[in-house]
Amino acid sequence: MKKVISIVLSSVLALGVLAGCAKTPTTPTQTPAETPAETPVETPAEAEGKVTKLGLGIVTSIAKSKDLAEGKATAQVDTVMAAVGFDKDGKIVSISIDTAQDKVGFDDKMALTSDTKVAGKTKKELGNDYGMKTASKIGKEWFEQIAEFEKWVVGKTAAEVAAMKLTETVPAEEDLKTLVTIKVADYIKAIEKASKNAIAVKGGEKVGLGAVVSTAKSKSAEGENGAVAQVDTTIVATVLDKAGKVAGSFIDVAQTKVAFDKDGKVTTDKTAEVKSKVELGDAYGMKGASKIGKEWFEQAKALQEWMVGKTPAEVTGMKLAEGKADVEELKTSVTVTVGGYLEAFKEAAANVK
Repeated sequence: MKKVISIVLSSVLALGVLAGCAKTPTTPTQTPAETPAETPVETPAEAEGKVTKLGLGIVTSIAKSKDLAEGKATAQVDTVMAAVGFDKDGKIVSISIDTAQDKVGFDDKMALTSDTKVAGKTKKELGNDYGMKTASKIGKEWFEQIAEFEKWVVGKTAAEVAAMKLTETVPAEEDLKTLVTIKVADYIKAIEKASKNAIAVKGGEKVGLGAVVSTAKSKSAEGENGAVAQVDTTIVATVLDKAGKVAGSFIDVAQTKVAFDKDGKVTTDKTAEVKSKVELGDAYGMKGASKIGKEWFEQAKALQEWMVGKTPAEVTGMKLAEGKADVEELKTSVTVTVGGYLEAFKEAAANVK
């Protein structure tokens, strides 16, 4: 009996020792997971818009003017204009092309026969009245053909447009043969000029073109002084943003004179390049006569910069005093009369596309 008890006690003690030697279970330590870095929230950039540059190209010719000896003395001024919106890659995203074709006539005594009080109309403004449709092989009016040309240039750079296939200055591109049969060389030149003089704009979406044409300063011959035809074409290109406010504007004037001698012969070089006021720069010669000592192109630039951020109504609603800007921030930068520029701007803003 004692032996049995001893065996039992020994067994219990052995179990106790084994239990003491067993590992005490521990709660596993969790390896802390790495806190993922927060994805930075991108602050939306200011809307750039499609148009990042706005250019205005002008090409003027008096080559079709005629002497009295040819029948009737006539000064003909053809001014091609292109308002072009370019994207950040230099591709055309919005464009408007037009032509002001103006004639000033004189009788056999070189007295004016044209009504110089009537404002001239561009080819787009004339619409069907321009009268090309009946003479067109494809039965399309000028404004219809230029619309097709405008569509074709969109998405291309100025260099790509200049590389267009031509046959005697008429498009030879397969996709234009039944749409455009007018000569396009000067339109291409205007686009190239617009590309070179383009100004930076922010948030531009749609481009518009406006032109105001006057022949009011033309004069009949008087004594030994020959007749002079003067065509002033005020041109404004503008681009609006999504909110309809001005993202940028470009103002220029093609002031073209055709002089005749007392016998009715054109004395102005009909083959010479005709420059706009912006192209003339300091050579225009306003600075010396300006009370604020600024050239015409400098004043035009100040005016177009003032327009930025305003609605068309705010621009055209500018306070004036005797035709000049009566706005505090322009008093030391713009002293030229601005009525014609505002009128052309109004047209441009209405024509955006």
